[in-house]
Amino acid sequence: MYELIVVGGGPAGLAAAYAAWESGLQRILIVDRDQALGGILNQCIHSGFGLHRFGSELTGPEYAGRYIRMLQHTDVEVALETMVLEVTADRQVHMVSRKEGYRVLEAASVILAMGCRERTRGAIAIPGTRPAGVLTAGTAQRFVNLDGYLPGRRVVILGSGDIGLIMARRMTLEGAKVLCCVEIMPYSSGLNRNIVQCLRDYDIPLYLSHTITEIRGRNRVEQVVLAKVDERRMPIPGTERVLDCDTLLLSVGLIPENELTRKAGIKMDRRTGGAIVYENMETSLPGIFACGNVVHVHDLVDFVSAESERAGKAAASYVLHKEEPQSQVLELIAGEGIFYTVPQKIHLDKVGQTIEIFFRVTRPCNSSRIRVTSNGTLLSVFKREHLAPGEMEHIRLPRELFEKATGSLELSIEEVIG
Repeated sequence: MYELIVVGGGPAGLAAAYAAWESGLQRILIVDRDQALGGILNQCIHSGFGLHRFGSELTGPEYAGRYIRMLQHTDVEVALETMVLEVTADRQVHMVSRKEGYRVLEAASVILAMGCRERTRGAIAIPGTRPAGVLTAGTAQRFVNLDGYLPGRRVVILGSGDIGLIMARRMTLEGAKVLCCVEIMPYSSGLNRNIVQCLRDYDIPLYLSHTITEIRGRNRVEQVVLAKVDERRMPIPGTERVLDCDTLLLSVGLIPENELTRKAGIKMDRRTGGAIVYENMETSLPGIFACGNVVHVHDLVDFVSAESERAGKAAASYVLHKEEPQSQVLELIAGEGIFYTVPQKIHLDKVGQTIEIFFRVTRPCNSSRIRVTSNGTLLSVFKREHLAPGEMEHIRLPRELFEKATGSLELSIEEVIG
């Protein structure tokens, strides 16, 4: 029996496994379906990683390499090209590989770190034919950065997620003409730094409150129809424009990869698309933890690592000390202007000096107050000059605040007028 099995060898799984090893676990296995550790970082050859975690600016492969080298100094085992088919409530992990065949391994604890996937054309139902040249931005990134293929010459990008913004720059640098980036919302869903560095620096227009209403082409994309949308995000008749292009990249959101989580019977959060977790990243099933983009989609891999290290330490504590929380559970509620919080629950006997709460807002806000209340009583206020749905926010709450709370804590946004 393993003390810990980590499902996923991307940035979350690597950080969790290393933290668990440092915390005293000896028999640890990382299982990943790919041919190499590192996950999505292997195709993210741009810089911008590692400033928080390592204090230096790294590319994706360099960031993954740091953790891989750290793990080489441990006895953590790795099973690559191995697909996990099921994780049960009693922590049996069913997996299959060409080398080992089908096998079932038992673990004292399990960490789910499967990451996330992109929404496809089928998820957003764009009318039109089904020609070649319609790709997710992440697929195009893999073609260009790992396989050495340029998927198109005249490109339109639908959605302003960070991968799409980064691929606008990447395709331009490789010689393609990126006609525009199209966003159905009145604001971008990506980081502001990527809008500046990937669009404005290359004179690529960003059309907000627009969408693609039709894809045209027989064997390959030949045209797309662009239209403005109203406040209900419905196309406005008469605003259509036809763009000649051979490629449409989709950057329309990421979905936590949670088929294994749901099959295990773990309670899910409909807003994040991931598991409901406690402050130590434990799910509703004791001994099964989740971390990284499989819980909620992060902006920075540095935050994924920090969260995953917390999960690794908690898994080690669970195995070594057989800790069973006995105290009251505090619910975190997403109030006015808050889309979700992570964690969603807190064991009061687990609270250290502070707890970091991550959340996203439902709309762009200028000067605002983040209000923390319990049963209508205001406990704390945090000021922000700007808030945006595309940027994950976080606050750090002290232990004394939780001791004043009764039953639940609610986070809400109050925009300052004038």
